Amino acid sequence: MKYKRVLLKLSGEFLTGDGFGIQPEATKTLAQEVAKAHALGTQLAIVVGGGNLWRGARQGVGMDRATADYIGMLGTIMNALALQDALEYLGVPTRVQTALTIQQVAEPYIRRRALRHLEKGRVVIFGGGTGNPFVTTDTAAALRGLEMNVDAVLMAKNKVDGVYDDDPRKNPQATKYDTLTFHDALVKGLQVMDGTAMTLCQEQNLSIIVFDMFKEGSLEGVIRGEPIGTLVHK
Repeated sequence: MKYKRVLLKLSGEFLTGDGFGIQPEATKTLAQEVAKAHALGTQLAIVVGGGNLWRGARQGVGMDRATADYIGMLGTIMNALALQDALEYLGVPTRVQTALTIQQVAEPYIRRRALRHLEKGRVVIFGGGTGNPFVTTDTAAALRGLEMNVDAVLMAKNKVDGVYDDDPRKNPQATKYDTLTFHDALVKGLQVMDGTAMTLCQEQNLSIIVFDMFKEGSLEGVIRGEPIGTLVHK
């Protein structure tokens, strides 16, 4: 394996398939891919979004922005619990830690405890983003990745196998980048992560790999170091 410890950033849509909410079959399929990667022996942390349950920019129109963001954080915790259930059904030891304290269902985020879970071979799922409004789960992924001392942040995409100079689903002539520098990605406005998350990774020299999670075996391939997706580095 090239990467001994990674953080996987998932959007909520991976748990919903073609619908809305949390779909058991889609969640099971996702869990199977994560379980295969875990079986390689890599230490795996996950940050999951909540867009399948709540999108504050659209559904929270007219609401206080902080309130809308807190609702979204609760959605990420629901997704984290659903993914935990699917992983443990497959025999993968898993812990959920949340930035918002809900001790009845998950551990509060404690960095040293999370590191210990990873060292013991448990998958750690971080819910609740950073616990702060006005901050995306992309930034939560960059922050947790740095705190967990991971080798890379793996940005899972929905049927897009890397970073392109245009939307490949709309423009068949779009060109894919195999590698990118943080500077080029920011200057060109490429959709890798949000700007805050990208800048954080750039400052701390934390590599990002953008890949297609829906392609079977791609997560395992990335962890092994195969040339999959787009590598964004310093």
